[in-house]
Amino acid sequence: MSLTILGLSGALSHDPSAALYIDGKLIAAVEEERFVRDKHAKNRMPYESARFCLEQAGIKPADVDVVAIPFAPISLFGKARWHYAKRYAYAPDRALDAILMGNRRYKRYHKRIQWCLQQLGFDLKKVKIEPVEHHLAHASSAYHCSGFQEKTAILGIDGKGEYATTFFGWGENGKIHKIKEFYDPDSLGGLYGAITEFLGFEMLDGEFKVMGMAPYGDASKYDFSRLAKFENGELVINTEYANVIGLRRYKEKGKGFYFSPKLIEWLGPKREGDIADDPYVHYAASMQALFEKLALEMMDYYLGDIIRETGKIAFAGGCALNVKLNQKIIARPDVKELFVQPASGDAGTAVGAAAYVSVQRGVPVEKMEHVYLGPSYTNEDVIAACARHPNKPVFRQIADVEKRIARIMVDGNPVAWFQGRMEFGPRALGGRSIIGCPSVPGVADRINEQIKFRERWRPFCPSMLDSVAPQMLKVDHPSPFMTFTFEVNEEWKTRVGEVVHEDGTSRAQVLERRHNPRWYDLMKELENLTGNGVSLNTSLNRRGEPMICSPTDALNMFYGSDLQYLIMEDILVVKEGKDWYERADQASA
Repeated sequence: MSLTILGLSGALSHDPSAALYIDGKLIAAVEEERFVRDKHAKNRMPYESARFCLEQAGIKPADVDVVAIPFAPISLFGKARWHYAKRYAYAPDRALDAILMGNRRYKRYHKRIQWCLQQLGFDLKKVKIEPVEHHLAHASSAYHCSGFQEKTAILGIDGKGEYATTFFGWGENGKIHKIKEFYDPDSLGGLYGAITEFLGFEMLDGEFKVMGMAPYGDASKYDFSRLAKFENGELVINTEYANVIGLRRYKEKGKGFYFSPKLIEWLGPKREGDIADDPYVHYAASMQALFEKLALEMMDYYLGDIIRETGKIAFAGGCALNVKLNQKIIARPDVKELFVQPASGDAGTAVGAAAYVSVQRGVPVEKMEHVYLGPSYTNEDVIAACARHPNKPVFRQIADVEKRIARIMVDGNPVAWFQGRMEFGPRALGGRSIIGCPSVPGVADRINEQIKFRERWRPFCPSMLDSVAPQMLKVDHPSPFMTFTFEVNEEWKTRVGEVVHEDGTSRAQVLERRHNPRWYDLMKELENLTGNGVSLNTSLNRRGEPMICSPTDALNMFYGSDLQYLIMEDILVVKEGKDWYERADQASA
């Protein structure tokens, strides 16, 4: 008997997404933001993403057996709600609410899911909605998608779900065993988010900017240890400074922040603007150092024995995207392999909830080997989008796409690269990317200034052939999803300088050809031309926008930037005019 499960996330009012498993195979997974063109799609439901998943599979709502949601009611008889009430006693209204009305958010979300399903044509009498605890969904998205057969340590760290903020457990024979959870406000992700706000970025969006800023600072200049401690197996965040609610919040221009005026008294005013300077670069370094120290201590305390036994770890939750922490984890001699769910943030809980329910019902899920799970478009779709576009694009269908595009890149030009199915998760992995030749000096600055309009300190990443990784990177570890940074061997720091960060590391995608042949073959062409089978790779979007989904989105972005070349499938769009094509024909002859 067949089993079809639709996972829908969006309970926490950000990053709604949908994922569809049929008989243990992940058919589709996509974030709502890509369709509605609103980053993080706050306060929306995963309507368009669910509709896409059904269309991709060619099924109707009546064919879905279960809708899995990554948010569940939490009993009054457990520790979670009481811990929350006790630690937030300074805000008695919130504390009492947790005790008396602790599942209010779940009920509201459940109603909204029902509404969303009705809009999609589901019969609520016939479909079963199955809640999965938020951190269990994160744990499942890591463990069940890892493909690990041995006993596996499971780690989940994020801001918070219903009440839990951190999960420690282990998986064996498909079953997840919980060892320990921490509860709000004791959240390492929440603390990092609060400092992210203090450093002038948005929580849930700017944490990786803090991580990118940290290598420019000196962590020893400021001691952040007062903000959090891990003792006797418990994490305690200092709510005098961070993870604060109610009247304890620092307020500015009518907005309340997750840190207190006491933090401002200690560290000075919050950072404004785009400049990363003293003391803020040192604050970023100190926060990153504290985060790594506590995460590694917690992991060792609760999971150390399991790691020493089999060396396998599965990691999810927003903090699993902290690639510097991941670099430290894989550096441990007892770690054989770390699987990080590529969509570790809340979007990935749609996959996790669906996978969990599938396994519970006796259908194991396949290993997640790639993230090309979104929409794809044909040459005809692309031509139709060009014909409709108000800018009247100059375009032509070309042969030898990889050869031609590699030539354009080696001439020093960034290219918008739109191929195959869109990626699931925050990383561009060769489906919707801006690419450049990393041995051309200044190409990263050019992309920054003309196209991405990003902060100067943020690094660009390399995608590389699997044959190149052993030469370029000092550590041999699978990295298909850009979830790790690696130290770069000296020679390669000059060979591909545009994709090496301030601290001598790169956040790499190491690609096997079977997962994306055209992207792989493009890098082969770069290797033929430059000796380096490596491409600079950043997401196809402008600052503050979601990654591009459709050809029309790509054209809008193309004409809103200084990009000169856009390749969508076999259709090359140029800004310079038709004479370029003749030159390209001569160059590739």
